[in-house]
Amino acid sequence: MTDTYERKIPAMGKLSTHILDVARGCPAAGIPIALYRVGIADTPLLVCLSNDDGRTNEALLAGDALVAGEYELVFHVAAYFRKAGLLTVEPPFLDRIAIRFNIGDPEQNYHVPLLVSPWSYSTYRGS
Repeated sequence: MTDTYERKIPAMGKLSTHILDVARGCPAAGIPIALYRVGIADTPLLVCLSNDDGRTNEALLAGDALVAGEYELVFHVAAYFRKAGLLTVEPPFLDRIAIRFNIGDPEQNYHVPLLVSPWSYSTYRGS
């Protein structure tokens, strides 16, 4: 008989996003995304592009890089909709969409989806 035990590994949270183009009913690929830590620095923690699935290739923050605090994701959507032929006026109604949110427990996952069209957007805390 062998003794077994469960090794408790500390949870490691992550921050992710997903952009869906609700005007065309598809993931939004190629949208520049900037992530800021509010009140810490004026320069972004990272800048990346959404992939063909409207996601990022890796988590925006994970493990020790994910700390409690206020963050801001900025999605640069105007060029995407311009390229898709959906912008009919200049300047566009939506250009940069900034979403501020708080991370309270860095051991949890925080998913910030963006549902967007040239005229509206919504978000929520996903899983």
